[in-house]
Amino acid sequence: MSPEQDAHAAPGEQIVISEELAIPTDELRFRFSRAGGPGGQHVNRSETRVELLFDVAHSPSLTEAQRARLLHRLANVIDGGGVLRVVAASARSQLANRQAALERLRELLRAALRQRKRRLPTRPGLAAQQARLEAKRARSRIKQARRPVQEE
Repeated sequence: MSPEQDAHAAPGEQIVISEELAIPTDELRFRFSRAGGPGGQHVNRSETRVELLFDVAHSPSLTEAQRARLLHRLANVIDGGGVLRVVAASARSQLANRQAALERLRELLRAALRQRKRRLPTRPGLAAQQARLEAKRARSRIKQARRPVQEE
């Protein structure tokens, strides 16, 4: 397969991201190219580098809330057309790089969709307040001791 050709994943399968989201593999596109680095003749002849493309902006599997959250949280890795691109080229086999790219996509989407806990505003306890004030008093005494003695 040449580097310009696209290959779709096996139809009918789904990548489970969370309990609320599973993406059909039909929505994913794979592109293959030659990977760089060491490897001798193998690296010069084999297209083992995998580029996984997922169109976040136009995916029918995402709800509007999920789409908005992904576009906001992954803005630095999504291109202007709303396509998320994940690249894997560390393994010497195309299959291993494909699996690595799928796992990286799964982790990226899981992390971006995770609800963050709201921070509950708290106040310092009485012991912490007293310790802070005592530390300030001690620092003040140290600084007063440095001043020149005033004669009356």
